[in-house]
Amino acid sequence: MLRLFLLSLIVVTTLFCANDKVVLDRASVLVKSSSKTDQFRAYNDYKNLYLRAIMGGDDNLRYESLRGIVKSGKNLHIDISQYAKELSNMKPKKVKQPSVKKNKHTTKKITTQDIKVKSRHKLERVYWRDGRLVLKFDTLLKSNQVNYFKLEDKKKKRYRYIFDITKSMLIQNQSLRHKDISRIKLSQFNPKTLRLVIENDKQLHLRFKIDTQELIINLGVTTIPAPLVYKTAKKSSKIIVIDAGHGGKDSGAVGYRKYREKVVVLQTALKLRKILQKQGYRVYMTRANDTFIKLKNRTKYANKKKASIFVSIHANSVPKRNRKKAHGVETYFLSTGRSQRSKNVAAKENAADISAMKTYGKNSFLNLINHEKIIASNKLGIDVQRGLMGSLKSHYKDIRDNGVKDGPFWVLVGAQMPAVLVEIGFISHPVEGKRLAKGSYQNYLAQGLAEGINNYFIHNP
Repeated sequence: MLRLFLLSLIVVTTLFCANDKVVLDRASVLVKSSSKTDQFRAYNDYKNLYLRAIMGGDDNLRYESLRGIVKSGKNLHIDISQYAKELSNMKPKKVKQPSVKKNKHTTKKITTQDIKVKSRHKLERVYWRDGRLVLKFDTLLKSNQVNYFKLEDKKKKRYRYIFDITKSMLIQNQSLRHKDISRIKLSQFNPKTLRLVIENDKQLHLRFKIDTQELIINLGVTTIPAPLVYKTAKKSSKIIVIDAGHGGKDSGAVGYRKYREKVVVLQTALKLRKILQKQGYRVYMTRANDTFIKLKNRTKYANKKKASIFVSIHANSVPKRNRKKAHGVETYFLSTGRSQRSKNVAAKENAADISAMKTYGKNSFLNLINHEKIIASNKLGIDVQRGLMGSLKSHYKDIRDNGVKDGPFWVLVGAQMPAVLVEIGFISHPVEGKRLAKGSYQNYLAQGLAEGINNYFIHNP
């Protein structure tokens, strides 16, 4: 039953496509992009395909997805050492093709490998302007890229107006709304074509034009549209639980100049709560003061609040002899841990609550991981890490991006929602530790965390 559940889960979570080849083609385009956003999406595509390959026993797909994980992971500075090791021990199976006798009438069979994939126009924004629907792309849009046609069924009162924009790419499928239109749908029709379908029960006098990077569509209806959501999340329906690590008798790491982890992470968490509440989210904290809370009770609290996501904030540390070498920001999501470094970090964070480990037990650990949320937690981790890097690097050029990793963190066990643990820096480092204790630096951290959370909800409404 568990195997069947996982198989169905992975099918659902594959990004918009049932066909693995289509997802591979899209990822191969994204991974070549200079945009970090595209690189992150490629990495996620490859990770999803890797899980599908394992559950389906598809060695070829596993090999191709591992290649993609390694390539995109290196570009993003994500720890992919274990994937690289696994890849080095694999070779793709060669499928023997039937021999074909060549003659002058033989036509060469064209395969997907023969098709050279060119860069795509990316849809940046969709919005209403003066009653018109505007699709804005990242580069100049040419008239021969837009193919428009309509399908009418007057008996059933069904009118469909269809735009196929070739050489274009949509990061996120989207259903849009207008109070006078039955349905507006954006999707990636195939790896090369973005499709916009406008469907209504009444005939529309539709006109459109192309203006530099924009496709502007006049639907011939009222100029007062219903809310159009493409670049913003529905925040009022989202519940966020912030967990400030350690607290009370558990000070966490004691770093440079005796800075205490429990103090630094609580100060940062309170700043993050303030920002998220101003943005319209419903926010709760496992602790808002210097209180000790057992690890198992933190996710229990988040489950009780029916949280949309759970974010646990911590600060890293290393022994004194290595304190000048180790620095940077990293984000973890729950797993049994693929690398020794992940296990080492987890051991430090788990140490304060041995009772939790005794309660769960090592043998039952796998059964307590919410498999349904592993992929979602990975995505949340990527967006949070990207948000932090964007915020910090705009003020400090020496920030190290330690990437997104998986690890066996007991504070995340039992979470019934996407959950991540963020190590906001090394409190043991002479420079980074001093920064972590400053309110201004904590503000940058909180802003980056909020940006990452908001981006996650945009892409996962």
